[in-house]
Amino acid sequence: MPRHVAIIMDGNNRWAKQRHLPGVAGHKAGVSSVRQTIEGCVEQGVEVLTLFAFSSENWKRPEKEVRGLMDLFMLSLDREVKKLHRHGIRLNIIGDRQRFSARLQQKMAAAEALTVGNEGLILNIAANYGGRWDVVQAARAAMQSCLDGQLQPSDLDEALFDSFTSLANMPEPDLCIRTGGEQRISNFLIWQMAYTELYFCDCYWPDFGKAELSKAIESFANRQRRFGKTSDQIEA
Repeated sequence: MPRHVAIIMDGNNRWAKQRHLPGVAGHKAGVSSVRQTIEGCVEQGVEVLTLFAFSSENWKRPEKEVRGLMDLFMLSLDREVKKLHRHGIRLNIIGDRQRFSARLQQKMAAAEALTVGNEGLILNIAANYGGRWDVVQAARAAMQSCLDGQLQPSDLDEALFDSFTSLANMPEPDLCIRTGGEQRISNFLIWQMAYTELYFCDCYWPDFGKAELSKAIESFANRQRRFGKTSDQIEA
């Protein structure tokens, strides 16, 4: 069983286009898939779920779609956070929040504060997030610690650098799922996914649910993770 599942929720626009609907309709339909995936992860004992909700590149999309996504994000925080809290889920939002409105930033902070003490599933939402941004901001933080005299450059190793990233102190993703048929990671968790197993499925995100999640986890369970060792060493 993977401890940490990461998901690139792709295909909302294409799902909507197939139905002659505006793109934001696909994003709204995808909220149900988010609920099902959270429930499925809780039921199967996953400890951490990280969802790629909005990348730093998504600002390039049509203004109407971006505005609709921001409204949907605000609405979801209003409607869903109390449910997460009741089920003991801890919400953690990663990414550069400075580009979001002050009101949305306040709602993010309030949602995290409400759930901070929960000990169930950790739900990371990546919003205005990019893997390269994550590496750069971690490097800046490490450099600042050196300038402040807290560290020496020679102190820096992989574990220490990881402590400056967005997912510090969390297990690395064991499994990354991407819906929508594309087979790339699109600047998602590029530091953390060095040894992550990748799973690609053709269904669009609004059609993803517990059954598809189970298929991905079953595929993961049948793989041998060697981490640089040989098969003989693992079997021994």
